[in-house]
Amino acid sequence: MRMIPVSSSDISSVGYENGILYIQFHSGGMYSYSGVPASVYQNLMSAPSKGRYFHANIKGIYAYQRIG
Repeated sequence: MRMIPVSSSDISSVGYENGILYIQFHSGGMYSYSGVPASVYQNLMSAPSKGRYFHANIKGIYAYQRIG
């Protein structure tokens, strides 16, 4: 799975595969979010503020686990 670097003060890189969204934070943590539609991933990648989109549309909505 390929991680794509993004311009964000919170998020370092993002990956997406088979409905699972992977987010690497600048703080060092990497998390996987399951059941995420491709449209949410696409909207995140095109959002002017990745962190703001993440907090409004992903965090607290999709089940997650820390993986790194």
